[in-house]
Amino acid sequence: MSPAGAPGLPNPTLRQAVPVWLRVAALSFGGPAGQIAVMHRILVEERRWISERRFLHGLGFCTLLPGPEAQQLATYIGWLMHGPAGGLVAGGLFVMPGLLALMGLSWLYVLYGTIDLVAGLFFGLKAAVLAIVLHALWRLGGRALRGRTDRLIAGAAFVAIFALAVPFPLVVVVAGVLGLVLGRKPAPAPTPAEAAAAGEAGFLIGEAMLPRERAGPADSLRVGALWLAIWLLPVVALLVLPGPAPVFGQVALFFSKMAVVTFGGAYAALAYVAQQAVEHYGWLRPGEMLDGLGLAETTPGPLIMVLQFVGFLAGYRAPGTLPPLLAGTLAGLLTTWVTFAPCFLWIFAGAPLIGRLRGSRLLAGALSAITAAVAGVILNLAVWFGLRTLFGAVRTVPLGPLRLDVPVLASLDPAALVLTLLAVLAVFRLNLGALPTLALCAGAGMLLRLSGLA
Repeated sequence: MSPAGAPGLPNPTLRQAVPVWLRVAALSFGGPAGQIAVMHRILVEERRWISERRFLHGLGFCTLLPGPEAQQLATYIGWLMHGPAGGLVAGGLFVMPGLLALMGLSWLYVLYGTIDLVAGLFFGLKAAVLAIVLHALWRLGGRALRGRTDRLIAGAAFVAIFALAVPFPLVVVVAGVLGLVLGRKPAPAPTPAEAAAAGEAGFLIGEAMLPRERAGPADSLRVGALWLAIWLLPVVALLVLPGPAPVFGQVALFFSKMAVVTFGGAYAALAYVAQQAVEHYGWLRPGEMLDGLGLAETTPGPLIMVLQFVGFLAGYRAPGTLPPLLAGTLAGLLTTWVTFAPCFLWIFAGAPLIGRLRGSRLLAGALSAITAAVAGVILNLAVWFGLRTLFGAVRTVPLGPLRLDVPVLASLDPAALVLTLLAVLAVFRLNLGALPTLALCAGAGMLLRLSGLA
């Protein structure tokens, strides 16, 4: 019997789940849209570990939390399947490939100043990532937007962020309030016959509440206190104890604060981080934040990993008594720790509460509206990424109260357009998986760069 009571469906052990989570992590390119799409395809469609409704419910919950929602969604599903150990494995492995890749690229960046050797690789990967993001929107939009109200909320969220520059947290709050005020009632849980007809039957995690979701408030408080200590005790130690360089305490405190206020992922935090890192702390030079963003966009894992690049440069340029590369590596790892340790705190302490409230019409209505708004937010990320992949220059055009990002048509990159069209063909028409598409586009990008065509 599976955790959710689906008879006959094998329940993988944690050891058996590890290769699957590694696969999810290795394919998690393309920011939140691509990452959520990869998880949906592998966990819902292929493995049938979690049902559609449960997946979208978890996505709505994670959207409410500060930090990267895709990584937290992986942690949440891992927790549902195998408890805290499963959450640690799923969430930790989700971060690991990006951590290692970005650390290696950071070394290349400071040692050689440029990364021309991998420029062609990144060029091809961006085209593949754009196709994967578009495919994600096509698949998830059809599932998450089940009615006219959902589509209106998604459209309004897109306009609010893309054209009005409304902060992401405000979009989420307004969507949740709309879900409450309008009395939006989520679709009732399907009967067994309806679930079978809709393809919702036979999942490891379905509508039934799991035993670990029945944990009481005292359990949540105890788990929360434990993870609060795991997160903050190293920060306190670095601030009060003498060390090889004061920059470590600065990095730990600054990025711990960012972990609490970073709603909406990396894009919501980059402007403030760049300003503080350049003007206040002097960790980065002007323009280097964009270099780091370019590196993070083309590595697997959460885009918020760009903060590791900032921490690396902070340690590298203020190493104290340590060798610069060692100081940079330690500061980068410290940044990653204080950025992602709170994510486990939010999930492990909050998931039982959300599980118990899943039957609440008020909460479910709010989460349903928030999930619709998230579709609009993901569309904004796809447009943002697409404009900067296909065009070399994008300008902001005022139109009354609107501020529209408009590409400079003369800056269209023909090679990027051709690669993107090929990637779209591979994903949509040939049903090529993410990994083959990424590999083919990366190889084509390197050939184009070597031949001088890109």
